[in-house]
Amino acid sequence: MEDVLEVYRRPYDADRPVVCMDEQPVQMVRETRAPIPAAPGRPERIDYEYERNGTANVFMFAEPLAGRRDVHVRDRKTAVDWAEEIRWLLEERSPEAERVVVVCDNLNTHDVSSLYAAFPPARARALVERLEIHFTPKHGSWLNVAECELSALTRQCLSRRIPDRAVLEHETSAWNEDRDARAETVQWQFTTDDARVKLQHLYPQFEH
Repeated sequence: MEDVLEVYRRPYDADRPVVCMDEQPVQMVRETRAPIPAAPGRPERIDYEYERNGTANVFMFAEPLAGRRDVHVRDRKTAVDWAEEIRWLLEERSPEAERVVVVCDNLNTHDVSSLYAAFPPARARALVERLEIHFTPKHGSWLNVAECELSALTRQCLSRRIPDRAVLEHETSAWNEDRDARAETVQWQFTTDDARVKLQHLYPQFEH
């Protein structure tokens, strides 16, 4: 926890941007009957029946101090999928950065070994050398700004029936563009000193 909190204290540095990353599955659901549109004095009517249409996975990248988010949709969230997303982050999103600082949870696929599973050793090593990973602790997902952004995405965009991947990509892209247009940055307020006071029960107790 303190490691992540110290990362959030760093000033903005374009050569070493701090990017938070998280992911979540999305169940695609198709209507079995066309909804009846709203009319004066009558709300929209949606049948309770639906048809499951597979799943997809949403990857979220959020750079708190730059006010930027990037949302990508993939069919799965395997080690290779994560490696491809990290490659994009390093080579396409931040090609000029000396190193990219990534905050994410410690899911087993979030490991540099995934890069070696996806790319030849020389290329994987080149990516690793530009990557600095800081893991949130178990049960500490609230420390990840990307999870907060995923929560906003879910409430504002995905809290309805999404029939297929094409619609999912269109809707998440529109949400992403709208949120970035407002350039909403995140100024993290919870510090290590706060943690040592408010979360005393997490620390070992010593007798003096």
